[in-house]
Amino acid sequence: MYDDASYYTFIPSAQSQEEGLQKGKHKRKQSLLKQRNADAQADVGPLEDDGQAHEASTKTIGPPIATLRRRSQSYSDFHDAVRAVLRLDGRITKASNVSRNEEDIKDEIDFGDWYHSLEHDLLDASHGDYQSVMPLDIPPAQPSFVVAKPFIRQYQSQLELSHSHLDSLLEDTSSTLDLLSSLSNSFKAVEAQTTAFQKQCEGILQEQIRMTELATNLDKNLKYYNVLEPVTRRLNAPGAGSFVRSKEFSNMLSRLDECLEYMAVHPTHREAATYRSRYRLLLTRGLTLIRVHFVGGLREIASDVTRRIADRQLNDTTMSALLYAKFRVGASELKEIAQEIRKRTVLPANSEPGAEAEYQSLMNELYTSYSATRGRLVIPLTRKKVGDIALAPSTSQDLVSFARSSIGYIKGVCSDEYDLWRNWFEGEDGIYDFLESVCEPLYDHLRPRIIHENQLIKLCELCTLLQTRYMHDQDDDSEPTEPNHLDFSVLVQPALEDAQTRLVFRTQAILRDEIESYRPKPEDLDYPARNRRVSLSGTKSHIPITSGRKGSIAEPTTPMPKTPMVVEEGDSPNGRWGFDTEAAFEGWYPTLKKAIWLLSRIYRLVNSTVFDDLAHQIVHQTTMSLHHATSLISSKSTNIDGQLFLIKHLLILKQQIVAFDIEFVTPSVSFDFSGVTNTFWELRERGGLFDPRNLWRFMGGGLLPKVVENMFDAKVELDGRLRTVINEFTNNFATRMTTIVDATATSKRGFDGVTAVKKIQEISEREVPLLRRKLDEYLDDVRTKETLVGAVQDQVMHNYERFYDLHTAEKRSNGKAVSKKGKGRDDEVWDPDMFSEWTAGLFRVGKTGFEDEDEHSRSRSLSRDGSV
Repeated sequence: MYDDASYYTFIPSAQSQEEGLQKGKHKRKQSLLKQRNADAQADVGPLEDDGQAHEASTKTIGPPIATLRRRSQSYSDFHDAVRAVLRLDGRITKASNVSRNEEDIKDEIDFGDWYHSLEHDLLDASHGDYQSVMPLDIPPAQPSFVVAKPFIRQYQSQLELSHSHLDSLLEDTSSTLDLLSSLSNSFKAVEAQTTAFQKQCEGILQEQIRMTELATNLDKNLKYYNVLEPVTRRLNAPGAGSFVRSKEFSNMLSRLDECLEYMAVHPTHREAATYRSRYRLLLTRGLTLIRVHFVGGLREIASDVTRRIADRQLNDTTMSALLYAKFRVGASELKEIAQEIRKRTVLPANSEPGAEAEYQSLMNELYTSYSATRGRLVIPLTRKKVGDIALAPSTSQDLVSFARSSIGYIKGVCSDEYDLWRNWFEGEDGIYDFLESVCEPLYDHLRPRIIHENQLIKLCELCTLLQTRYMHDQDDDSEPTEPNHLDFSVLVQPALEDAQTRLVFRTQAILRDEIESYRPKPEDLDYPARNRRVSLSGTKSHIPITSGRKGSIAEPTTPMPKTPMVVEEGDSPNGRWGFDTEAAFEGWYPTLKKAIWLLSRIYRLVNSTVFDDLAHQIVHQTTMSLHHATSLISSKSTNIDGQLFLIKHLLILKQQIVAFDIEFVTPSVSFDFSGVTNTFWELRERGGLFDPRNLWRFMGGGLLPKVVENMFDAKVELDGRLRTVINEFTNNFATRMTTIVDATATSKRGFDGVTAVKKIQEISEREVPLLRRKLDEYLDDVRTKETLVGAVQDQVMHNYERFYDLHTAEKRSNGKAVSKKGKGRDDEVWDPDMFSEWTAGLFRVGKTGFEDEDEHSRSRSLSRDGSV
C-alpha cells in the first residue's frame, strides 16, 4: 500500500544489548492488514546510502549514527530502543550528582539545594525510560549538560521525526479503517444482493417445479382423453377382425378399461360423461369383434369335422379323433381371446342380488354358440347310441339294466365334453346347461319307463343304483367334490327325482289298495286256530308249560327281526336275513307284513321329510286295519282272542318302526269357521244381526273362528292304542275273576261275602291257567307275558280292595265288628293282605318254574279252607 523506501527508523546501537530483555515482554497482536507472508521475518538489513544520511564517527559526541532500515514490525521496537538510551543517561547523571552532593553540602541551605536537585534528579530518573541513551564514552572533563545539549536537539529531531512518522501511521491507519469500512459496507451490500438473488432463484426453481408437475399431471390426465381418436380409428378400420388375435388388441382393451375407470372416478371433469359413453361403445365394439371372431373360428372347425364325418363311415377311434382332437387344436387361442370377455363379466361389489354383469350377455352368446355347435355333432350320436341300448335284449324289458347301461354311457360322454369345455372356457358357467342337453336322449327313454313302471321293487332298485353310484352322500363330508372335475350328480338328479316321485306314488297306491282298503280273507281271521297251525308247522318246538308241571318257559324258536326287513317273493327260507323269513312272518296279519315291507323298501330312498310323512301314514293305516281285524276276530271268536291279536301285532309294529328313525310330524294348524257361520245364521233368525249388543254377547260364543291343531304322530298314536288295548285286556280278565263281587252283585239282597270270596278263588284258579295258555298262543316274549299277567293280578287286587271297602263299610253301618288285619275266622271275608298273598301264589308272576301238580293242588285246597 505504501512505498517501503519512504519509511525509516532509527535503531540505537545499544539495542543488541537489551535484546534479552525484550523476549519476556508483551507483544502487540498482528495487524488486520497482515499479508500472506506476514509470518516471515522482516527484512532489517541495511539499505544502500541514498545521500541523505550522515555518517558519524564512533568517537563523535552525540546521538548514535542513524542507519537506514526498513520500518519495524511494530511500535514497540522503537519504544524499547529509546528506553535503553534514557536508562544510560540516567545512570551518568546520577553518578555526577552524587559526587557533587557529597562535596557541596555544608549547611542547611546546601542541603536544601541538594535535596531539591535530588528531587529533580529523581523526577528525571522517573522519565529515564522515555529518554534516549547518551553515549558511554563522555569525556570526564566536559560537563554533562554541555554534552547533552546537542544530544537533546538531535534527540528532539528524532522525536519530531518519530512524531511525524507516527502521525503518518495514524493517517494511514485511519485511511485503512475507512477503506475497510467501505469494503465491509460493500460486502454487506453484496451479501444483501446475493441473498435477494438467491431468493429469486429459489422462487424461480419452485415455479419451475410447479410447472413441471402441472405439465406432468396434464399429460397424465390428457392421456386418458387422447386414447379416443386412435382407438376409434383402429376399431372402425377395415379388417379390424384380424386385429383381434394380436397382443396389441388386448392392451388396447386394457387401456379402455383404464379410461372408463378414470372417467368414473372423476365425473366432475369436463366432458367426462361424453368420453365415458364413447369409451364404453368402443369397448363393446371390441368385445363384439371377439365374439364374431370366436364364433367364426368355431364354425370353421365344426364345418371341417362335419364334412369329414359325412364323407365316409368312421370307426369309434376316428370319430373320437375328429370330435375331440380336432376341437383341441385351436382351442387355446380362442380361449385366450374369450377370456377378455369373461374378465369383464364380474359384478361390482355394491351390485344388487340377482343382477347380471354388463357383458354377461356376450359371454352367454359364446356359451350358446359352443353348445349349439357341439350339440349338432354329439347329440345325434348320443341319441342313436341310447336307442340301441333301449332295443338291446338285455335292457329292453328291465328298467334297472337299461338305466345302468345308458347312464354309464352318458356319463362317459359328459366327462369327455367337460374336459373339452375346460379347453375352450375358464370356469364352469354354462357347462351344465350344455350337458343337460346332452342328457336329453337319456331322459327321453328313461322317464317314460319310470312312469310306466308298476313294480315297487324295480323303482327301489333304480333309486338305490342312482344314489349309491352317482350321487354324493350328504352326510359324508370326508370326500368333497374335487375342483375342475365333473359333478355328475347334478345331471342324474332329475332321473333320481323322477324315480323317487314314482316310488312315492306307488307306495301311496299300495298303502291305499293293500292296507287301507284291505279285505281280510277267512284264513286271515282264523284265530286262535291260525296260531295252532303255526305251532304245528314247526315254528315252535314246545308249547310253554303253563300247568303245575316242572319245566322252564320255552323261548321262541323263531327269532324276531331287530332291524328293518325286506320280504320279497321267492326269498329262500334261509335267505339274506339268516333265518326262515316265511316262518318269521307266518303269524303276521297281511297288512302288518305289507306295512313293514313298504317301510323297509322306501327307507333311505326318499327324502327324510317325505319318508316321515309316508311312515306316519303307513303306521296309522296299519293300526286302523289291525283294529278292524280285531273287531272281526272278536265277533267271530272271543274278545280275548281279538285283544291278544291286537296286542301282538301292535307290539310287533312298535318294535319294527323303532329302526326307521321316524321323526315327529309338525302339527298342521287350521281355522274352523263353522261357528262363525252358525252364529250369523242364529242372529239372522232372531232378527238382531245389526244389534251391537247381540254381537258383543255372541263374541265369545262362536263369532270368532277356532284354531284347530291336527296332531298326527304315528308313534304317539301307536303307544296310545297299545295302552288302551292292554287296559281292556287286563280289565276283561280281572272282571271275569271278580264279577261276583262287583257293585251290582253286592247290592243284591242276601249277598254273602264269604261265599263270594270262595267263588272268586274258584274262578281265579280256573282263569289263570287259561290266561297263560292264551298268552302262550299269541306271544313269544316271556317278559311281555309276565307283564300282562302281573297287570291282571293288579287289577284283580284293585277290584277286591274296592269290594272289601264296601263290605266293611256295610258291616260298620249295621253295627257289626270288623276283625283286624291278619288271619281271621273261617266265616269271615279275607282282608286285602291275605288275598294279595293268595293271588301271589296263584299268579306266580316272574317265576321261571312251577311246583309239582300235587303240591300245587294241595296248596290250593288249603287256601280254600282258610289256612296258609
